[in-house]
Order: sequence, then structure tokens, then C-alpha cells
Amino acid sequence: MQQVKAVIARTQGAPVELVTINVPDPGPGEAVVRVQACGVCHTDLHYREGGINNDFPFLLGHEASGIVEAVGPDVTEVAPGDFVILNWRAVCGQCRACRRGEPWYCFATHNATQKMTLEDGTELSPALGIGAFAEKTLVAAGQCTKVDPTRPAAVGLLGCGVMAGIGAAINTGGVTRGKSVAVIGCGGVGVAAIAGSALAGAGPIIAVDIDAKKLAAATRLGATHTVDSSTADPVTAIRELTGGFGADVVIEAVGRPETWKQAFYARDLAGTVVLVGVPTPQMTLPDLPLIDVFGRGGALKSSWYGDCLPSRDFPMLVDLYKRGKLDLDAFVSEEIRMTDIEAAFERMHRGEVLRSVVIL
Repeated sequence: MQQVKAVIARTQGAPVELVTINVPDPGPGEAVVRVQACGVCHTDLHYREGGINNDFPFLLGHEASGIVEAVGPDVTEVAPGDFVILNWRAVCGQCRACRRGEPWYCFATHNATQKMTLEDGTELSPALGIGAFAEKTLVAAGQCTKVDPTRPAAVGLLGCGVMAGIGAAINTGGVTRGKSVAVIGCGGVGVAAIAGSALAGAGPIIAVDIDAKKLAAATRLGATHTVDSSTADPVTAIRELTGGFGADVVIEAVGRPETWKQAFYARDLAGTVVLVGVPTPQMTLPDLPLIDVFGRGGALKSSWYGDCLPSRDFPMLVDLYKRGKLDLDAFVSEEIRMTDIEAAFERMHRGEVLRSVVIL
């Protein structure tokens, strides 16, 4: 066991705290990773606010990269010294989804068996099974995806938000050359969906938001058109930009009933709606005439982690980044320290950043 500095949420709504925690030596199937960088994701704020569950105290942070320091018995996929991106879906290889060749839907993903604790022995709940606002963290070895070493702050974002957005477009939405795409909500995930659509050769790519700074970021990452939905009806605008038909794929990256309804009516006949924005448990679908659901055809999908397979997608996207085809650096708004996380939550809440990244 070793002791390291880490950031926790002790009780619901309270400011985060920098404390000392205990990290066990890795057991079978586990790895200890020395964290180099970790993005400040909205999901971490959800944990702090009790929006995920009430298993306080939480060890926050999950969108991370670092170096494997030690592995437990029988671990073969990674070794000490490997540069890895942490993922929160370590596939089991045995469940019904894995057996039918769809491991990105794995129904039995797993985390480390041992618990990290506070100095007094209180068990911590790591955010998304990772807990990477820490100098070192204990994870399941399958949560470590080995990639070519490169800038930790940039590629660590593939561990959650950027992968969620790119995957929502390419994996879930099936965006390909020549398809029209609209993205409603241009925070980090939405802009990543735009970048993914551009990678796939889509066009037009329409960015919708109420914030001019976010629309400018969307343009830098590949949007061909922007719609300020504070002054224009997004459904009408998207239809006007797609010959009156609507977009082939509409990605909702806000997670609200009213914007999902806009996405539903902004798609073309036989088009696809992808929900990647995370709603709260209290939200319900808007009233929709069932004849509209039937008559418009197509598909209504949700995208969880961009339907990604980390072992397949992370190395590919890192390669695109290193070759200058995917500008991951554009997502890093600022580099901060662990003592700055509470302020970073405020900047994120105000929409001032795509991502603050903690450098350790």
C-alpha cells in the first residue's frame, strides 16, 4: 500500500477536498497507474452533487492518462512503464454481448476489486470506477488501454468526453461521407461529435447552441454552419440548411427533453437521432404523437460512451492526433492543478471552457 494526494467529494454539494488516500498494491487483474493528466468532466460535478448516487465519499476524476506503475498477478494486457488512457468500460469478454461479437455493449464491465480508502480506512467510491484526481489510482487492468506515448493532457480526454462525442457520431449515428449532421449543444461532447463528423467526411455539419463562444469552437473543429438557438428556431434553421428536409443524423448533446424533441423534428425522414447528453433521472420524454414516431421512420438511439471499444478506438484516434488529423489540443482550454478543481467546476458550469485538465 502507498499514500498519495487526491481530491474527494466528502458530502453532497460540499466543496471538494485535497486529502491523503491509501492506494492498495494491485491484486489479481488490477493495475496501479501514476496519473499524468485528468480532465474535469461534468460527470464529476454530478457525483459531487449527488446526481449519480449517494455512495459518498467519492474519489473524483475519470478522464485520464498516465503510466502503469505496477500490475497484479495474471495481468498480461499492460506492463509497468506503459503509457495508457484509462477507460471506464473494461469489457468482460464473456457476457452475451461480448459472445455475440459486440463487446462495446458489454453488460458486465468491471472495476478493481480492492478499495482505495481515506487514511482512517473509510472506503472511497471512485468516479466511474477510476478515481483519477489522484497522484496514483488503482483500476482493473482492463481499464488501461495502451497507446503510443504523446501529450497526456490531450489524449486523456479520449477517456470520456471526446470519445463520447466522436463515438456518438461515428459508432452510434453511423455518420459517413456525404451525410448531413446537426449537433444540438456544443460543449465538449457536442464539439467532439462535430469533430467526429468532420473526420467521417460528413456535410453539411450544423452546430446549434446559444453561446457564441461555443459556436466558434464548433466551427474550428469542423462545423460548416452554426445556429444560435437563442434567436432562431433550430428545427427551422436545420431544415433550411438541408434543402428543407432535415439532417440525416441529429445528435443531442444537452440531455434535456426540449432539445431532444428539437432533434426529433430536425431529422430527415428515415434519419437518426442520437442522445448523448446525459439527462437527470427526473426528466421524461416530451409528448410526441405516436404517428410521428411511426411515420418519420429511422432510428432513435442513445449513445453510452460513444459505443466505443477502447482497445480498437483509442489507438486509432491517438494515431489520427499524432498525424494532425484530429485536433485534440483544441479541447484543452486550460491546464490546472488539483487545488484548482473547485474553481474549474465553476468555469465549466458557466460554459467558459471545453475542458480544464488537471496536470499531476
